[in-house]
Parts: sequence; C-alpha cells; structure tokens
Amino acid sequence: MASKPTTEPAEPARFDDILARLRALVERLESGNLPLEDGLRYFEEGMELCRQGAAVLDKAEKRVEVLLANAGGAAATEPLDEPGEDEDSA
Repeated sequence: MASKPTTEPAEPARFDDILARLRALVERLESGNLPLEDGLRYFEEGMELCRQGAAVLDKAEKRVEVLLANAGGAAATEPLDEPGEDEDSA
C-alpha cells in the first residue's frame, strides 16, 4: 500500500504571492457557487496562507528592528500612523 507523500504543495514564499492567492480564494468563496467540501478546502487553505503571511510580516518586522538597532543604538518601534491624526483631519 502506498503512503501519502509527506511534502506539502509548493507554498508562496513572497508576501505578495500569499496575498494574491488569498484574494483569489476570497473571490471564490464569496461567489457562493461552491460545494461545501470545496468551500471548506478553500477556507482551510486561506487560514494556512494567513498564518504564512503573518509569519512573513513578523520576520520583516524583526529585520526592521535589527536595522534600526544597527543604525544608532537601541531598537525602537513606532506605529506608522499616529492614532489621533485621522480623527483630526475628518
């Protein structure tokens, strides 16, 4: 009896590739014309892609922190947008 291969299908390594695949899955899921099994499979794949995307973003954040630390002392992180800026301009 042959066993199932243990290797997973090729996974997108770039964040842009992950995001594009997620968008395609969302479009299919939102179409509503899927059998339940396909919808569940797409949802599972989407959740795995979300985990991969989060890992890529975490790794990028750590790289930025290292670069900032090397550029002049202690690493410091700051939000990209100030919380009150959008409220004042509205």
